[in-house]
Amino acid sequence: MKGNRGAHSMQAIIKQANQMQTRMKKLQDDLALKEYTASSGGDGVKVVVASDKLKSIAISADVFKSADAETLQDMIITAVNEALIAAKADHDQQVQELSKNFNIPGLT
Repeated sequence: MKGNRGAHSMQAIIKQANQMQTRMKKLQDDLALKEYTASSGGDGVKVVVASDKLKSIAISADVFKSADAETLQDMIITAVNEALIAAKADHDQQVQELSKNFNIPGLT
């Protein structure tokens, strides 16, 4: 009987691991479609990132005319980094939420 109990526990762990893998794949697919927007310079520079890719940069005409190249570069870098930080924070939060629904030994 004791050996059978261990096999049942192992089957339950495998089942949970498979469920988690399926849900993680769906989460990754969903997150790959999400876009994150950030801006800098009082909305003078706006960027959109999706997953780990830069999708777009919009620079207002006023900023483009009045900012020197170094300032404009700094504004772009700031906006991109903020968008990537938001994307990572959302990803981490979603993965944490998913993980706490499973009780797989050694996972956490």
